[in-house]
Amino acid sequence: MIPFSDLAVAAYCPRQLYYRRREDDRDLPAEVRERIDLAYRYPELVDAPDATLRRLPIRREPAAYRRNLSQLRERDPYDRLVDPAETRAFLSGRECHGVVHKVLAGVDGGPPIPVVCSPGEPPDSGVWEPQSVRAVAAAKALAWERERAVPRAILEYPAVGVVREVRITTRRRTAYRRALRAVRAIDGPPARVDDDRCTTCEYRETCGTRRRTLRSLLG
Repeated sequence: MIPFSDLAVAAYCPRQLYYRRREDDRDLPAEVRERIDLAYRYPELVDAPDATLRRLPIRREPAAYRRNLSQLRERDPYDRLVDPAETRAFLSGRECHGVVHKVLAGVDGGPPIPVVCSPGEPPDSGVWEPQSVRAVAAAKALAWERERAVPRAILEYPAVGVVREVRITTRRRTAYRRALRAVRAIDGPPARVDDDRCTTCEYRETCGTRRRTLRSLLG
């Protein structure tokens, strides 16, 4: 059984997952937990004054954050996001397991929806591939438990006040299977990727990747 988080890291960089496993580095930093906790406070934050919001780990100016939450409040999932059927639910599927931050009840007897929260920034559209892989893993585990198809998941970015739907498409299933194979294949340090991902990786010194300077690239 593979944790959702391992699949997401492998989708980003299998070598990073190797180092995390070796160091047993699975604790979430306090700021990450605080940002995720914002997902349970939307009703009180949507009209909160600037002074209150500035004390919180949000990633937007107060006016922009309130505007994002106000727009979210007008969308269909909002009522279920603020009153989910389950919170911090552990799911165990056929291949993977982990915690989702919310499970939303389906509409009119429809399938439930797993919700995964990210403490970071969303892309301009859609979701980042590691988060997509994690969403697919959550949907597959929930489908296994409930014995019914779960065709979509939701990604929340609570520090931004943005929510994105993740349809479980063939392309996303393929990315999930690729990450699953990468995790299962790790029995030593995988090959280095040596690209822009290395710049912010916490293991770049241990890994030994050497980022070339612009001068060296230009000769």
